[in-house]
Amino acid sequence: MRLVASDIDGTILGHDGKISDRTVRAFHACRDAGVELVFVTGRPPRWLHPLQNQLGHTGTVICSNGAVVWDLEADRVVSARALELDAVFEARRIIQRLRPSALFAAETLTGFHLEPGFLGTGSTGLLAEFTPAPLHQTLSADDAVVKFLAIVREGTADEFLAEVSPAVAHLAAATHSAPNVALLELSLPGVNKAVTLAEYAATLGVQAQDVVAFGDMPNDIEMLRWAGHGYAMASGHPEAIRAAGQQAPHFDDDGVAQILEAKLAELGVRLA
Repeated sequence: MRLVASDIDGTILGHDGKISDRTVRAFHACRDAGVELVFVTGRPPRWLHPLQNQLGHTGTVICSNGAVVWDLEADRVVSARALELDAVFEARRIIQRLRPSALFAAETLTGFHLEPGFLGTGSTGLLAEFTPAPLHQTLSADDAVVKFLAIVREGTADEFLAEVSPAVAHLAAATHSAPNVALLELSLPGVNKAVTLAEYAATLGVQAQDVVAFGDMPNDIEMLRWAGHGYAMASGHPEAIRAAGQQAPHFDDDGVAQILEAKLAELGVRLA
């Protein structure tokens, strides 16, 4: 175990916005043992505060499902892969033809653009600071769209993905990570967590067989397959569990911490 790569939401971070003390101790023990840590998330850079505030992480974070590499300490983008604006609007047209009720949003390197109704009635929280407006009015050629989102209020995310993914594959790669809402996340074709993680690991001279990875949703599938030791959370999506081949215990049972403690013990490290 030379590199630990972990998803955030549903893997180490709960709905309460907390990372358990046991998980924090396990990550600190990895770092103290000389194991590299990288977090690989669908989140944008502006939502990484739990890593800083609860874990004290100041290293690299792979964001937006692999589209962005972010230096947390320097608070700057290291690299980014963006969709062409024409591809964004063409994908929007295709999806809306398939699902006329679909609404859209776009994550850029500088902010978030969302259509009226995207958040739903009474939605608050992390996106409350953004004012809804038609995308064709707010997106410009200067905007680097690293993630395009589509949401519908009916059906499941799996159903929505199965319908949309083949129709837009020439324009964008689609996945999803929200367990209870039909929300799709689209990136530049060929971009996913595994691709960017593999590139990052290579800069450290780390091979796939020395990587331990954790995830819980379809946007983690490629990463879990690539890593030599990919663990899907027992509480995760069935497709992620099938892809990983190995399971970490349930999120509520500090599954990531349990696996890391066992791996550290193999290295002769015992947590107090």
